[in-house]
Formats: sequence, structure tokens, C-alpha cells
Amino acid sequence: MRTKKTVFAALFAALTCVMTMLIKVPSPLKGYLNLGDSAVLVSGWFLGPAYGFAAAAIGSALADLFGGYAVYVPATFVIKGVMALLAFAVANSGKKLKLTVRRIISGIVAEAFMVLGYFVFEGFLYGFAPSLLDIPANILQGAFGIVLGVTAAKVFEKSHIEF
Repeated sequence: MRTKKTVFAALFAALTCVMTMLIKVPSPLKGYLNLGDSAVLVSGWFLGPAYGFAAAAIGSALADLFGGYAVYVPATFVIKGVMALLAFAVANSGKKLKLTVRRIISGIVAEAFMVLGYFVFEGFLYGFAPSLLDIPANILQGAFGIVLGVTAAKVFEKSHIEF
């Protein structure tokens, strides 16, 4: 079982990296919008806290490193890893709600953390007033991440893939 989880974590790290690098739309403060958040959320939902954190953190950080955004690597590692933890924790609480609703709520919580995390990080890099410019772009990225992530989760469930 441990080997299987490790293999899926590596697969999701690679998927996160590719989805982050596949489409990059520059944001105002030298960052970029991408589709990687969907893989970050799915990692948390399906792999659990430890493996989900590892897949999301490593895959996202590698995308920044390979994409020429080395200054973002440490922050991205922490922010995306914690996003997967939040996605897992919130989606597994409040069992009275349907799973899809819990995933949407957990996605909102995780993406709100991402927006705040990059605001603080970029605030220290560029100043907090300029850092405000990236908030709308990060919210947009988060919204796409939630929609694509919830859709992917449904596909995985219908495929009966056991993580």
C-alpha cells in the first residue's frame, strides 16, 4: 500500500508540475496564472495529508524552478503543500454535506490560503501595495482550479481508481 501511495504521489507531483507549466498567463508582479491548482486540490482529496502535501508541494515548486521563477520556489512549496492539507482536512469534515459540496468548500478554503500566502510573500518581495495587484489574478486562478479539480475528482471516482 505504501509503494502504491508513493507512486501515485510521484504521478501527481509530475501532473501538478506539467499542469502548472502547460499554460502560463503572466500576472502583474512577475508571477503567472496556471491550471496547477486543480492537481494540488485533487492531490489533497485523494492522496491524504502526507502524500497530498508532498505531491502538491514538490510538483508546484518544480514548476517554478523549471519555469524560471526560482525566487518563488520556497513559498510555493509551503503554500501549495498547505493547500493540499486544507483540501484534505476540510473535505473530510462535515460529513453531513455531500462530498462534492465539501470539495467545493475545501477548494475555496485552500484557494483563499493561496491568495493570502502569495499576497504576504509578494508583499515582502515587492511591497504590500503592489502585491494587491496580484489578488484578482490569484482569485481567478483559484476559481479555475476548483472547477477543474472538482470535475477531475468526479472523473476519477467514475473510473473507480483506488488511490
